[in-house]
Amino acid sequence: ILDPARPIVGLNDSKKLSEKRRLSLYDEIKEKALSWSLGRAEAHEIDELNILHATMLAMQRAVAGLHIAPEYVLIDGNRCPELPVPSMAVVKGDSRVAEISAASILAKVTRDAEMAALDIVFPQYGFAQHKGYPTAFHLEKLAQYGATAHHRRSFAPVKRALGLVS
Repeated sequence: ILDPARPIVGLNDSKKLSEKRRLSLYDEIKEKALSWSLGRAEAHEIDELNILHATMLAMQRAVAGLHIAPEYVLIDGNRCPELPVPSMAVVKGDSRVAEISAASILAKVTRDAEMAALDIVFPQYGFAQHKGYPTAFHLEKLAQYGATAHHRRSFAPVKRALGLVS
């Protein structure tokens, strides 16, 4: 929940910002926001529920984690989870709505930090470089070493790399 009295200049879709700019905005968002919360779904939840339902669960967790109850929730995309407050989906919201941009930046910086931490535990996979995306190198290492508990086995590239589908 952003504070209209403390605007944050430069908010945009996290994918359109440099890593340096994301890190700078991350700190500013955390400092200036009235409330913020991250929701997540673990790999096993994604595998059990599917990516859509796990994403909805993560959004519900994020809203539940706010220490100020929002009056209204804007969601990036074309679907909204069931929430205790009214909500609206905004297609390409991370480029159009400051609050959604801020949320995408917090999520991306947090995920990138988690990938860097995984890289320390599992250096052979190169998480710090590919950030979990299915690059050729990542898929090669999946085939070579198998999956960790952090890999989503329901994700098609992981299934293929592990020989679970043809």
